[in-house]
Amino acid sequence: MSPKIVLVHPQIPPNTGAIARTCAATETPLHLVAPLGFELSDRYLKRAGLDYWPHVDLHHHGDIDQFWAAQKPQGGQVLGFTVRGEEDYHQFSFTGNDWLLFGSETQGLPPSVLERCDRLIRIPINQEKVRSLNLSVSVAIALFEARRQCGQL
Repeated sequence: MSPKIVLVHPQIPPNTGAIARTCAATETPLHLVAPLGFELSDRYLKRAGLDYWPHVDLHHHGDIDQFWAAQKPQGGQVLGFTVRGEEDYHQFSFTGNDWLLFGSETQGLPPSVLERCDRLIRIPINQEKVRSLNLSVSVAIALFEARRQCGQL
């Protein structure tokens, strides 16, 4: 089993394309939860993902309720990544069946989603004037730490 990446309402096509490329490289399922800030046919999305799209295990959910319905029977921890998280990602113990949830670039995860997460995780930022990291960078940091801990590197 491998962790799964979930993007809830992503807005910027190149970020999602870069994340898809990372997911293709690591054989990590990618779940996109609508509404999206772009069409799946967006040229910037496709460009960022290069020619790796056929290798992405892509799942599209029409809304958050459809995602929850798909997630529940598969089990696993639902981990919300947020600047307001209670635990640092490098001190958290990941498992192979985790769902790593990330919100939109402008809003983060909605409060209703954060409430349903099993744990809230943060990636520490030292400079207080920096509000957040780029979404694709955050996903890569979290995914590779989860994979490292699960012996998947």
